[in-house]
Amino acid sequence: MENITLNLQGSFIEENELKEIKPEIMAAQEMLLDRKGASSEMTGWLDCMYRMDKKELEDIKRAGRYIQENSQAFILLGIGGSYLGAKAAIEAVRGDFHNELCSPRVYYAGQNLSGPYLKKLIQLVKEKEICIIVISKSGTTLETALAFRVFRDLMEEKYKEESKNRIFVVTDKEKGALKTMSDLKGYKTFVVPDDIGGRYSVITPVGLLPMAAAGLDIDKFMEGLRSAAEEYGSRNFETNPCLLYAGARNILNRRNKEIEILVNYEPSCISIAEWWKQLYGESEGKEGKGIFPASLNFTTDLHSMGQFVQEGREILFETTLRIENCEDDLEVPFDSNDFDKLNYIAGKSFSYINSKAFEGTFLAHKEGNVPGLIITIPKMDEFYLAKLFYFFMMSCGISGYTIKVDPFTQPGVEAYKKNMFRLLGKKERI
Repeated sequence: MENITLNLQGSFIEENELKEIKPEIMAAQEMLLDRKGASSEMTGWLDCMYRMDKKELEDIKRAGRYIQENSQAFILLGIGGSYLGAKAAIEAVRGDFHNELCSPRVYYAGQNLSGPYLKKLIQLVKEKEICIIVISKSGTTLETALAFRVFRDLMEEKYKEESKNRIFVVTDKEKGALKTMSDLKGYKTFVVPDDIGGRYSVITPVGLLPMAAAGLDIDKFMEGLRSAAEEYGSRNFETNPCLLYAGARNILNRRNKEIEILVNYEPSCISIAEWWKQLYGESEGKEGKGIFPASLNFTTDLHSMGQFVQEGREILFETTLRIENCEDDLEVPFDSNDFDKLNYIAGKSFSYINSKAFEGTFLAHKEGNVPGLIITIPKMDEFYLAKLFYFFMMSCGISGYTIKVDPFTQPGVEAYKKNMFRLLGKKERI
């Protein structure tokens, strides 16, 4: 079976630099795998795929089938790690226009505070047969809790007593507002593990339930996770791409490359980049440290941001996500008039043309002194997507420990919340 690969040939990183950083990376990996580092109690994601029992997985699949069979659409309520991973997985595997081509449709709420967004979403789904998935460990996250209030009213008005069968909750095992409400109202609940933080939770029921509801093969996903845990748990620096990626990022950061752009050439992968941005931004961005994670979708963004990447300030590097085999493809038709002078690529597939755009862009940016890394996935399915998620999470944990920050906390996000709640008039508990 083919593996996900990492290519550093365009990175401007010398062999001796990798050798120099190797001891730091290996020490960070040891801290992570042996659970010796900061917040080691939050590293349950390392081996959760081995600890999930069959009953829990069957319950998730059963709930997923119920949602598929009893709804035209389901709404996923969550924010940050409670929805980004699931959204990334659904869009990457089901593909572009999946809501028009597949059933059930998938919509998202509780990820912002926009009244117009929520009102229009309600107008869109209120006449459809719907189910709700609510994901929040505490149940008091403002955006999600407010959206759930609105949708709970809609569901109870529409379905009366049956509404409890159409609301599925992923929350804390024993405590919290959402757990209390679920027990009282009889909602089916799944557990957010105590030892896994939100941005690492896509491989738990947080991600698995929405994936199952959208028709993804979660058995195949779990198989990919087990393969990833074995492969990326290797302590061989030269052959483990997670270690090399963490090393390369830190080498470039020490050269004052402060921004990493995750580039993809498929619109269906845009949400993978959104998930990746939260993963690295929250994990590394503290104590005045960290690489700023950004993303671009080529070739679209070459027509807006390509100029800056090529000739702007030399503060960034690119990591390009490449899919080797695209199953859905199209050939360029022949035009006898050839008005656009494109017959020279008639008969070529769009994937072939896209690959040449990538090669040309990568070369141009290299000539512009932009370091480039390439991560290649054999194909985008549940198996390889699981491996990709795990690859990034493993590298992130290692990279965080390398720069001596705790990659499993996010204390900085409390500052804006404190101000917001004060301005809203929330009374502080004494």
